[in-house]
Amino acid sequence: MPDLMSELTRDSLKTLRQGLLRLHKMLLDQERLGYERARGPIGNSYEYLQLVLKDPWFDWLHRLSELIVQIDEALDTRDPDHPVTDEDASALLVRAKSLLTPAEEGTQFQKNYFLALQQSPDVVLLHADLMKVLGRE
Repeated sequence: MPDLMSELTRDSLKTLRQGLLRLHKMLLDQERLGYERARGPIGNSYEYLQLVLKDPWFDWLHRLSELIVQIDEALDTRDPDHPVTDEDASALLVRAKSLLTPAEEGTQFQKNYFLALQQSPDVVLLHADLMKVLGRE
């Protein structure tokens, strides 16, 4: 039977999750500003939510949302028939490290993330914090 997720790994996932949530909000705010500069003001919160969910402008951020949900599921799993192992958690940490690798030529997320890092010192600082968490693996 594989080893269940250790407390150290669980703590790493929790720390990563918190950082990813902050990053997600920061990137959403940055994208909203860019969207409004290009297309005009967003009328209300409902319209903004619909844009985030359905507009191609925000589509690249869905990869980050999906990763956060997967981490949430791993942290909340209480199914005795399918327990989360250190190996499962490590796979999420590797996936996060891969996703958060900015690149001028890469996936759409990596390209947009590269641009976001060029535009915001706050994103750079948070990225550095996240890499410290991911560097432990």
